[in-house]
Amino acid sequence: MKTIVTVQDAVTAFADFMEPTDAELDAIEQEMPVILADVELLDAQIVTLDRIPAELDNRRLRRARRRALAARLALANRTVNVTLPGGAA
Repeated sequence: MKTIVTVQDAVTAFADFMEPTDAELDAIEQEMPVILADVELLDAQIVTLDRIPAELDNRRLRRARRRALAARLALANRTVNVTLPGGAA
């Protein structure tokens, strides 16, 4: 008879006491506009999955794509201006 052994590290890797750090929360907050724009784009794409997109659907898709690209551009421009600690280039 074989014994069943659980992998303890995998079980406790997501324990309740492991909260995100402040740096991780700040990174998530900075990326939140991109995340929300991507969710809006996914919503627009999901609506058109089961039917032929109407003109209104196409407008919504284009608008969502523009917002997602604008949010990514804004995030990229913000992170370019951030300097690394210690004077590293």
